[in-house]
Amino acid sequence: MKRIFAVLMAAMLMLSLVACTGSNGGTESTIATPVELLNTVWAAYAGEKFPVAGGDMTEANMNMEGPGVYGIEDTEGLDATLGFPAASVAKIDSAASLMHMMNANTFTCGAYHLVNADDKDALVSEIKDNIKNRQWMCGFPDKLIIVSVEDYVVSYFGNGEIVDNFTNALTTSYTQATVVCEEPLV
Repeated sequence: MKRIFAVLMAAMLMLSLVACTGSNGGTESTIATPVELLNTVWAAYAGEKFPVAGGDMTEANMNMEGPGVYGIEDTEGLDATLGFPAASVAKIDSAASLMHMMNANTFTCGAYHLVNADDKDALVSEIKDNIKNRQWMCGFPDKLIIVSVEDYVVSYFGNGEIVDNFTNALTTSYTQATVVCEEPLV
């Protein structure tokens, strides 16, 4: 009887270990979607709030009051609007955006959920290079920040004070968040 009980306990332990593993290295994500991540940060934003819009240009995703879903099917739009390299879209399965409503160079943010957490470092480098190699019009953003939080990458650029306030809100909202890139753009 003890042997049967021991075998059952071992089987239950193995099943629980298998159930907890996944493409993100075996860690459970506490963030459900990129939009949830950005909504949490925007709600905690302590700087002077400015007019924002989020999402892409589709009626279903556009949000004129905060973050919105950005469809990843439009790779050219991801690149042109958020600075996400079109060639890297296979590394993510969802995205969200938050932008200054008057001038994208004042503040533009994209949040991306990684398909495979092992791609994080490569994706951070690709996003950084893509944004730094842009030709800017209508003013220059001051700073680029890229943050890693769980199995998400969040990149944003714009006015230094706004970017710093957003970083504060992000790292306060998600204590496991790590700034992996902070570079001037001017």
